[in-house]
Amino acid sequence: MVTKIFLQNLNYWEPRVYSPLPFLYHVRSFSLWSMKKDPDLESSLSRNRRWIVNNQIKNIILRCPEQVAAVKFLQKKFKTLDLQGKALNWLKKYPCCFNVYLEGDEYYCQLTKRMMSLVEEEESVKDMQEPVLVERLTKLLMMSVNHRLNVMKLNELKRSFGFPDDYLIRIVPKHPEMFRIVNYSGRRSAMEIELLSWNPDLGISAIESLAHSQGSDPRFSCTLPSTWVKSWERFCEFNATPYISPYLDASHLVEGSKEMEKRIVGLVHELLSLTLWKKLSIVKLGHFRREFGLPEKLNVLLLKHPGIFYVSNRYQIYTVLLREGYNGSELIDKDPLVVVKEKFGELMQEGLHEYNRRHHLMNLEKKKKKGMVLESSPKMRDKSSEMSEQDDHESNLGGLLDPEERKRFYKVLFDDAAS
Repeated sequence: MVTKIFLQNLNYWEPRVYSPLPFLYHVRSFSLWSMKKDPDLESSLSRNRRWIVNNQIKNIILRCPEQVAAVKFLQKKFKTLDLQGKALNWLKKYPCCFNVYLEGDEYYCQLTKRMMSLVEEEESVKDMQEPVLVERLTKLLMMSVNHRLNVMKLNELKRSFGFPDDYLIRIVPKHPEMFRIVNYSGRRSAMEIELLSWNPDLGISAIESLAHSQGSDPRFSCTLPSTWVKSWERFCEFNATPYISPYLDASHLVEGSKEMEKRIVGLVHELLSLTLWKKLSIVKLGHFRREFGLPEKLNVLLLKHPGIFYVSNRYQIYTVLLREGYNGSELIDKDPLVVVKEKFGELMQEGLHEYNRRHHLMNLEKKKKKGMVLESSPKMRDKSSEMSEQDDHESNLGGLLDPEERKRFYKVLFDDAAS
């Protein structure tokens, strides 16, 4: 019944004549998003998931009066963060990041001192990186068709490129010779940033820069395994034609031609090279179809080049990653902003591990008070040990806690369980 309603909405259902072909066609259309899974790149995406959520919570708290947020207020924001459950439980899992306290009958949350220290370090890095951010914004405008970008669209990707939330105030007004805010239609949603001065020194792509340093012709690189024979053959055929810079005027190129495809692949490659994590949301990137001259079915083009791009639908968010930007699951060239944000991730993991440790001890104490802790059999003890080792592995901090301390903790834990 659900399938019937679904197909009726898509105008694929004919109630009088049954035919499986429309449904098969629909399934086939979704296969255009599929790509062979890369465990390392999938791991890099899943590792960032908790960090992204906590970073958004951090930004919400910083915007609150006196940088203190009521937990009830954060609970209302959970839907926008794609989270379920109680905000209080989530915040308590990260005691190194969030300080939760009870005042009267209501819980409040503020950032810890260590967290505020990282916030200050991040702001300092943003100040030092301002020249780099100016160049990054200039390059984006140089690649656009009319050298203008819609502000509302750019806001969706500003954090991907490392731009601060207040970049329109912090960066644009300081460089009136480079940028200006325009609104040719008068609509609020039509506000744009326009480039006023072309800088030929910045009109060099990452591929061209690498080729110049190596003394070779600009070419794409492929990191696929040698066993992907057909993909390698298609890549070599594609790479044999001359490289087309995304900074060159493409008005003379014919839509749908091989030259246009070459130019679009180069443009997406350059856009990903300018991001902090060498990845972008395909849906959000598609919003710039008119500004960058992207095809309507951008996903189809990206999937044709698995040697250059990796497409993932992790967490039902379609993301394109630049393969050459990663060594396994690790980012190769880390922007200073990424380094600071990774410190935040380490602090978050440290707090999560401490929370898990306290949770184990509290549950054990409750069982002892209820008289539920009995001498366990060797089989049950082995099972408990395996579960604890799994928890310890999942919360591995890379040396954030002393290994000897961990041994003493587990020794006390299981000795108490046996008593």
